[in-house]
Amino acid sequence: MTGSARGAGPRDAGSAAIEFLTVGVLLLVPIAYLLLCLGRVQAATFAAGTAARQAALLVASDPAALATRRARAAVVLALGDQGFPAGAGDLRLHCSATPCRTPQAEVRATVGVTVPLPLLSGLTERGTVLVRVTEVAVVDRFLAPGPA
Repeated sequence: MTGSARGAGPRDAGSAAIEFLTVGVLLLVPIAYLLLCLGRVQAATFAAGTAARQAALLVASDPAALATRRARAAVVLALGDQGFPAGAGDLRLHCSATPCRTPQAEVRATVGVTVPLPLLSGLTERGTVLVRVTEVAVVDRFLAPGPA
C-alpha cells in the first residue's frame, strides 16, 4: 500500500507551481488594468469636481468682467493638477438671471473631462470615458449687481 502511494507522487511533482503561476497571472493582469482605469477615472472626477466648484464660485463672486476668463483658467489649473491636458475638459456656464451677478441668482458650472483609458485609446474609438460634474453657486444676497 505504501509503495503504490509513493509511485503516484513523482508524476505530479512541480505542476502545482506552474498552475498557480498561470492562474495568478491570468487574474493579476486584468485586476491591475482595472485599477489603472479606475485610477484615471477617479482623477478625472476629482479634477472636474474641483474645476466646476471653483468656476461657479468665481463667476458668482468676482465683480470683474474677467470672471469667465478666470473660471476657464481655474478649469485648466484643476485639470493640470491631476495630470490632464488643458484640452481634455470643457466648461459650460449657465446663469439663472441676467446679469449673472444678480443677488441670489444661481450660477451653474458644468465641467466635462474626456479620460483616455490606458492601452485602449489608440486601438478603438471607444477607448475614452466622459466624466461630467455640475456645481451650483448662489450669488450673495447683499452683493451689488455687476456686469459679469
